Amino acid sequence: MQITVTRDVFRLAQVFTISRGSRTEAKVLTVRVSDGTHQGRGECVPYARYGESLESVTAQIENVAVPVDRAGLYALPAGAARNALDCALWDLEAKRAGKRAWELAGLPAPGPEITAYTLSLDTPEAMQAQAAKNAHRPLLKIKLGTPDDMPRLEAVRAGAPKSTIIVDANEGWSAEVYADLAPHLVRLGVALVEQPLPAGEDDALIGMDRPVPVCADESCHDRASLPALRGKYDVVNIKLDKTGGLTEALELRRAALAEGYKVMVGCMIGSSLAMAPATLVAQGAMITDLDGPLLLAEDRSAPLTFDEHGVHPPSATLWG
Repeated sequence: MQITVTRDVFRLAQVFTISRGSRTEAKVLTVRVSDGTHQGRGECVPYARYGESLESVTAQIENVAVPVDRAGLYALPAGAARNALDCALWDLEAKRAGKRAWELAGLPAPGPEITAYTLSLDTPEAMQAQAAKNAHRPLLKIKLGTPDDMPRLEAVRAGAPKSTIIVDANEGWSAEVYADLAPHLVRLGVALVEQPLPAGEDDALIGMDRPVPVCADESCHDRASLPALRGKYDVVNIKLDKTGGLTEALELRRAALAEGYKVMVGCMIGSSLAMAPATLVAQGAMITDLDGPLLLAEDRSAPLTFDEHGVHPPSATLWG
């Protein structure tokens, strides 16, 4: 078994801004695992919010002793390195078996899922223009988390009066700000709020009214996160770069549903290769947010298909 890791850069279609900053490109790591006959691929996006960098994640991957299987990867922490390796191993196993990854996982054949399309944080006027341009999309996600969020939210609703809206505050609000905004979120038909408070300060959500479902993002990584979410959240956002791959993502989904949470399946900004395994987790989810490739100016060969039915599962050429 041989493991190789390379860096790839994908240009974004436009500047993408959240409350933590702006970017013009997606920097990802591509992992290839080969047995000499077959090769599997996986992609991850190291995230500075979790103390990751391209260099640190590359080092984690390169230090893995081979041969290794998916169970053995649990020696690594949940995060980007384990994600890319885990997904590459799923792809390798599928190629070896001549089957699709969903078959190996014991899942029914996947279908398309309507995905959110994310609007970049900008002035209210610019966000209204973005919303109007994408008003044909059934589900829009807006990045907030600043002191001036209400004009932006009002502008997006005006630009896309018929779209369902979800909001991602990226840990940018306080408990007081969230309590003040909640009635306006209801008035404007917001269907879900992601991570309104910083992960380390979300105990303030206990006992608070949640007229709009609240989703744990930065507060939820893998199954070990679930006990600390009780009484605070209604939904968990499953991202493979947080769970450490498809293996744990499927387990987190089962555990979360069993505990009464609804599921959102999200992503970092990456290529179709990063989204492909997540389409299996997204089947039947309350919210699917796998729009990474839609934000890119360029993508992998054999990319995922996006159409009026949503994001489709990958071809075998791409992954799995």
